[in-house]
Amino acid sequence: MIHREGYTILITTFVVLAVIVYLVFRFSDTAWLRYLIVFAAVVVFGLFTQFFRNPARNTVLNTNHVIAPADGKVVVIENVEEPEYFKGTRKQISIFMSPLNVHVNRNPISGVVSYFKYHPGKYLVAWHPKSSTDNERTTTVIKNDDGEEILFRQIAGAVARRICYYVDTGDTVKQGEEMGFIKFGSRIDVFVPTDSKITVDIDQITRGGETVLAELK
Repeated sequence: MIHREGYTILITTFVVLAVIVYLVFRFSDTAWLRYLIVFAAVVVFGLFTQFFRNPARNTVLNTNHVIAPADGKVVVIENVEEPEYFKGTRKQISIFMSPLNVHVNRNPISGVVSYFKYHPGKYLVAWHPKSSTDNERTTTVIKNDDGEEILFRQIAGAVARRICYYVDTGDTVKQGEEMGFIKFGSRIDVFVPTDSKITVDIDQITRGGETVLAELK
């Protein structure tokens, strides 16, 4: 299944590539050049298509679990000071998404969005220490029925130029459902209480909507 954020880009890419292939076949009799251009066009369109794929995920709902909001690799697990909302110490779990990963973002818990803010910003590489505070990003806080709040950020990377989000303050959301999409390379930071049991390791590969990042006390 192709994500709706990719429809316009894929159609535009297909038209441009089709025109290029047509022009090559129209004005060149060189067989190897024709084959090369067709091959390159297929590869480029295939890469764009796989980037905007939206596979089905099986989310096992659990009020004590914080699930991965995205596919990718765990690159940070550490205690940090969260200055925007909690203004205190939280355990941060960061997931880096390469351009080859699925870029659909999902709600880590069920509950009500108690805080949401979009921040315009720079496009530093996603693993840069200041990307969490300087890059284009969103901050979302969801409060579950037990009053526990989980904060997570969509962070644009050096390649990404647009963060898409489908939630706002006051919305009721469900664990595992789509909350947004980041176009091309990016990162997600998740902030959980420091007494949470972390269930992933550094360099572990995550599946959005399925991998359990932490268990709440």
